[in-house]
Amino acid sequence: MVRMDDVTFDKVAREELHSLEDAFSDIDPDEVEVSTSDGVLRLDLRDGTRIVINSHRAARQIWMAAVASAWHFDPVEEGVWRSGKSGEELRPTLQKLLRERIGLELAL
Repeated sequence: MVRMDDVTFDKVAREELHSLEDAFSDIDPDEVEVSTSDGVLRLDLRDGTRIVINSHRAARQIWMAAVASAWHFDPVEEGVWRSGKSGEELRPTLQKLLRERIGLELAL
């Protein structure tokens, strides 16, 4: 895990959330409705699934919740956030959820 101060964490977490949001720019909003507010990225999938991704400064993690599951991802290196508990990475985990829930293949 990369050690960083609050300012650096806020910057890299904000960049990651913006990058994820940008990945949906060409996706039909009927497939995935994307909304952001105060550092929270919300994805509402056409099947009714809601995925919430947000930065959590106190823990210095990005948290994701969906389908009665939650993940806490630590910054490992630029563009890589990994769960210390499961070893899963943020982007592949999100891709897997999108594929399993609505059959969407998205490059992240």
